[in-house]
Amino acid sequence: MPQLTFIWYCFIRPLTGAKDQKARLDKFYEGQADVYDATRRGLLRGRKTMLNLSAGHLRTLRANCPDKRLVWVDIGGGTGHNIELMDQFFPISSFDAVYLIDLCEPLLQVARKRFATKGWSNVHILCQDASDFVLPEWQESSSADSVDPKGSVGFVTLSYSLSMIPNFYTLLDRIDYVLSPQEGLLGVVDFYTAGKNASLHEKAIGGESKECGWLSRWFWQIWFDFDNVHLSPARRSYLEYRFGTIKSYNGRNRFVLPFIIRIPYYIWLGRPRTADISRTCHAFEIEGGNTVGNCSPASSYNGVKGIDPTLEIPPLELGSPIMKQHAEFSNAVVVNITPPLSSFHYQVNKPWRLPYYEHAVHKEFRTFVYSFTWEDPYVDVQHLQLTKNDSMFVITSAGDNALHYAIAANPRRIHCVDMNPCQGHLLELKLAAIQSLDYADFFALFGKGYHVNFRSLLDSKIAPHLSSSAYQFWRINLEAFTTPTKPFYLHGYSGWALRFARIIFRLAGVSKDVERLCECETLDEQVQIWQQKIRPVILNPAIVALMRNPVFCWNALGVPMNQRKMLLDEGSVYNYVRDTLDPLLSTYLLKTENYFYLLCLLGHYTHASCPAYLTRSGFETLKAKGGNALNSFRLHTDSIYNVLRGLNTSSLTRVLIMDHLDWFKVDSESVDQEIVQLARVVTSGGLVFWRSAAKYPWYNKILERAGFHVEPVVIRKGPEVALDRVNMYASFWRGTKI
Repeated sequence: MPQLTFIWYCFIRPLTGAKDQKARLDKFYEGQADVYDATRRGLLRGRKTMLNLSAGHLRTLRANCPDKRLVWVDIGGGTGHNIELMDQFFPISSFDAVYLIDLCEPLLQVARKRFATKGWSNVHILCQDASDFVLPEWQESSSADSVDPKGSVGFVTLSYSLSMIPNFYTLLDRIDYVLSPQEGLLGVVDFYTAGKNASLHEKAIGGESKECGWLSRWFWQIWFDFDNVHLSPARRSYLEYRFGTIKSYNGRNRFVLPFIIRIPYYIWLGRPRTADISRTCHAFEIEGGNTVGNCSPASSYNGVKGIDPTLEIPPLELGSPIMKQHAEFSNAVVVNITPPLSSFHYQVNKPWRLPYYEHAVHKEFRTFVYSFTWEDPYVDVQHLQLTKNDSMFVITSAGDNALHYAIAANPRRIHCVDMNPCQGHLLELKLAAIQSLDYADFFALFGKGYHVNFRSLLDSKIAPHLSSSAYQFWRINLEAFTTPTKPFYLHGYSGWALRFARIIFRLAGVSKDVERLCECETLDEQVQIWQQKIRPVILNPAIVALMRNPVFCWNALGVPMNQRKMLLDEGSVYNYVRDTLDPLLSTYLLKTENYFYLLCLLGHYTHASCPAYLTRSGFETLKAKGGNALNSFRLHTDSIYNVLRGLNTSSLTRVLIMDHLDWFKVDSESVDQEIVQLARVVTSGGLVFWRSAAKYPWYNKILERAGFHVEPVVIRKGPEVALDRVNMYASFWRGTKI
């Protein structure tokens, strides 16, 4: 049995008598080489994902140089399993040359048989020490002189081999030298251990779930050390220091005794730090705003191609995270290497997401609060008077409305702001999916909320357009799109409300009536079902009492305590719900006109009733000209006050802050400070819009004092007329900067 052979050679047979690394490897694998692949399938997790991710990024990196020679070096590739597997994602015939380098002859014998069967003439096997490997093409055929290999390799992989190579510093330095500085890609998957106190650099490149408990940390280091596999943090730390991180994912292998034995492993993609990232840096530092704590020191860019050292970059505060990071690495002696930047700077595609460092406040958000946006963008557009020259500031939420504004007018800039990083991950996913998918796959994800091949799409197509932090979030939360009985919109805090509604309708025996309500062809039919079947359930005293509960208000409805108080000050919860829903059902047909409540009742959208970005025409508008409309997006992961503080004076023309100011206590100093910054960054004649649970919100007077002419767009009068297709707020206001 292959498993018994594996146990004998790995746990019982001694490795005595081996004098060097090659002798140890040959003796260890000589009797198990033929069963190596069969016995490592469950143990060596992540290899397929690393290759699939690499294939997607390779296509993107090489899009502008399709004719340039492409060489792949698989270091420690052993039996050639990785090369055979890669053919599924990136045809081996697409490489000009593939080199498998390994020091273990028994494993290479298996690879030779494998490649002979495949008939690949461009695949070559080299039995060499990885730390000083030499490719045959680096040797001049006409002389004894060798060719300088600098930048000659396009792709390098280390699959569970970095932890086995003693001279890893030399190896990584050599890879950095031979890897193409612009299009080069390095992919690594391996075991690891890490402490709990992540450095600022680790936080900047995405450290979700990286920490290992002390028992796990020391047990696995000692256990693997018996087989000369070294899991100490030094290897990964130097890897992440020497190269710019593109993607980083930390997983746990549960192939033996799930939930008890969990071996930490990571998947990592990177590129040379010498890559020209000037376009990305420029977007962050000059156009992006919010430079405090988000970008690298200006001194780091001296001499970087494309960066004018005379550009005025706002100064960074002493003590800010990036300054601390700069100080942390300022004493490192590395020739011609600038301080490491965050993974955001090394993205191979559009820089939508501004860099952010994970703070304690970010960890308070376990997931997104809103899976959909709860304001009517059609009404917004009627009053915004948007043009392509406008610079907008909006709250991210689920990103639906920001996408609507991009479709309506393609403004020059749309700053999307949210303290919850998960809301940014969601909008990033939508932007990346628009950029990389066709309409059918996109609608399956965000219309139906379910796609059976989401993981494959994420790795192969979407990931090259995502930041490392966003990729890791969705890689961990795959079930959000892959569970047919619980589609995407039933996840997040807002998903609690939708699931609760389903339970109530089922207990009340009106589930079929809910479906009928969403299929009505006329308003008369819709009102009849509403009045007779659904309304008595929703306005039941027990349900109304639950909606008064502050815990339910926040965790299910996303209504904070201060806004809840404003709502109750206006009247009873019963009256508020009645005045909200009654006029809606008599005004808008759910089947074709009101996608907000259709989603709440069905748990998904339909082609006939969905946000603009989910219509075919809206999708094609966003995707046209290589996704030109998406270039306006800048995603900030910070408080509204901090982002406003980092923007230039008079740099915004349109601002929508939703019901954000309802969240503060009456006469809060924070509101005064935020509105002062708002007045500073909005240009003369610029417009600010907000909604409120109160008919006359208390903070209007502060906006007036700050220099805004405040006037209502519409105020709810009673249960007869709906303000818009949501009708959840008591008022909608406009402030014009005087």
